[in-house]
Amino acid sequence: MRRLMLAFSLLAFVVLGGQATHAQDTQDDDSAQGAQQTPLPQLDRGETVEKLGFPAVLEKLKGWTKFGKGKVYTLPLKKGQHVRITFSSKSKYAYMAIFDLSSNEDESFFGTDEDGMVADVTVNEDTTWLIKPYYSRVTRRRGRGAPYEILIDPNPPATQQSNQPTDQAPSLFPPKAKQGQ
Repeated sequence: MRRLMLAFSLLAFVVLGGQATHAQDTQDDDSAQGAQQTPLPQLDRGETVEKLGFPAVLEKLKGWTKFGKGKVYTLPLKKGQHVRITFSSKSKYAYMAIFDLSSNEDESFFGTDEDGMVADVTVNEDTTWLIKPYYSRVTRRRGRGAPYEILIDPNPPATQQSNQPTDQAPSLFPPKAKQGQ
């Protein structure tokens, strides 16, 4: 009976030890794959990552910045693509930050708290952005979150630049020549 118990214990030890080794190997494989992918900045507890594709038309993302249950978005971009990202919220305490995951910097390159509500960027190289809406925890406020809306425009209208001022009304008389000519 003792031999049977000893054999059973040894078998259980071998089986469980093999599973632990296999789990460690799988974890190592996952970490090796993660090293090839771009690392994410530190996320808040409970945040989930939603992977987006570069949209063909205007894409609207709606969500809630509730602490612990928010979403962050990854957006892949190719060299030369022009994109406009617009953030809006009913709350004055809701913001958005955009991180370039191909950069080694931990800080965002765009934030609505300092740069305004619209990011209008042409990408110089292939990259992935992390778009993170958040609710300010620094200021005193009521509630634990706020609704937001993010518009991703892959084909923003070109900015019109002209040399003539546009506020002049049409005139029947030619403009006066400048002094000294």
